[in-house]
Amino acid sequence: MSWIDNLPYIDRFRDKAPLVPVVRLAGVIAPPGGLVGGRTLNLSGVAGALEAAFSLKAAPAVALAINSPGGSPVQSALIHDRIRELAAEKKKPVLAFVEDVAASGGYWLALAGDEIFADASSIVGSIGVISAGFGFSEAIARLGIERRVHAQGRAKSMLDPFRPERPEDVARLDALQKEIHARFIDHVRARRADRLKEPHPDGLFEGEIFTGAKAAEAGLVDGLGHLRTVLRGRFGDKVKLRIFAAERSWLRRRLGLAEAPAIFAERLVEAVETRAAWSRYGL
Repeated sequence: MSWIDNLPYIDRFRDKAPLVPVVRLAGVIAPPGGLVGGRTLNLSGVAGALEAAFSLKAAPAVALAINSPGGSPVQSALIHDRIRELAAEKKKPVLAFVEDVAASGGYWLALAGDEIFADASSIVGSIGVISAGFGFSEAIARLGIERRVHAQGRAKSMLDPFRPERPEDVARLDALQKEIHARFIDHVRARRADRLKEPHPDGLFEGEIFTGAKAAEAGLVDGLGHLRTVLRGRFGDKVKLRIFAAERSWLRRRLGLAEAPAIFAERLVEAVETRAAWSRYGL
């Protein structure tokens, strides 16, 4: 026993409960913008929360609470990379926890964790690329509407929904998707290294979704468990959590419930699109 152990105030510091910051990453991943803003998940919205969480010097780790059906591959990568930059700079491990869903871009966010945990019934995976839209060329023809588009550059009017789909446009989109998909696969393999169980009978990279239990078997996550339970097991029953979340936009804070009709309409459209994104996973 050293002389330091005899100092009475040392015990107070030893008994101090560890504080773990928890950054909530929830929602559809999309670029910032629009009248309302703040309803989607993007780097500009979570940058402040990430900075604040990693700035807690005494924190033994930073936790991520993830609940996202995916979205923009660029914003997914930006958020992921910022987390990894801060983890390296502050020398803190990152623990990622999947709540309902970490699919597609949501799983890309989970890959920012040094370890990933999920509930047995969480939805994990969807490692693929998708593009969807509508074609209205026959509808406007029946209405006697003529579509007039003047552009420079053969690909400028690619996949115009008011014109018949052209094979060369589909081929160009297919090439773009393959490139993004390959980058996604490389990223998963780089982050999960030898933890992936390949080859997998369902194919890990075919856009399949897995329950948390199956994802653990496949090596997409490290184990099953909830945020509070795992952190208590890791850092003791006295561990305290501090939640950090994306900031609401300045406009939303000012308007509160008194929203202009145009803003209400945008929120309605946004809600429909968000509902569609979640419904792909039965939620």
